[in-house]
Amino acid sequence: MEHFLGLLRIHVRKGVNLAIRDVRSSDPYVVIRMGKQKLKTKVIKQNTNPEWNDELTLSITDPGLPVQVLVYDKDRFSLDDKMGDAEFHIEKFLEALRAPTDGIPNGTVIARVPPSRDNCLAEESCIMWSNGKVVQKMVLRLRNVERGEVELQLQWIDVPGSRGL
Repeated sequence: MEHFLGLLRIHVRKGVNLAIRDVRSSDPYVVIRMGKQKLKTKVIKQNTNPEWNDELTLSITDPGLPVQVLVYDKDRFSLDDKMGDAEFHIEKFLEALRAPTDGIPNGTVIARVPPSRDNCLAEESCIMWSNGKVVQKMVLRLRNVERGEVELQLQWIDVPGSRGL
């Protein structure tokens, strides 16, 4: 417990223009991995623009590890097909959490993360103060596939007894 910093809630919102892996569509789901942790969304049947709206929570012990996002097509009688992957780092998000937030108005942008060769962002990602919390919305462009994006939102959860930030 001494290395436990807190929890990262990842709201897996939706997929956009995902690859077709079955005859006319796909049955996509998302796997989130960080270190030895592995979490999975529900499967959305026959949809290349799925809306998962699943919340997955990672325990953060090493904030330097990347968060991996893997998209698969669920198959009944064979191995699930890969539909692309992406990854992101949470250091900028954690830096924004340390910023003073007293008196700042709702919707204020605390930091911006531009897309670059070092991340999978499809567009600039804003870290904002929203309803008393620091949140980061991001659109990730999937790699190793012909097309597709996944939209996520990050939120930090402090846990009593954790080391904290």
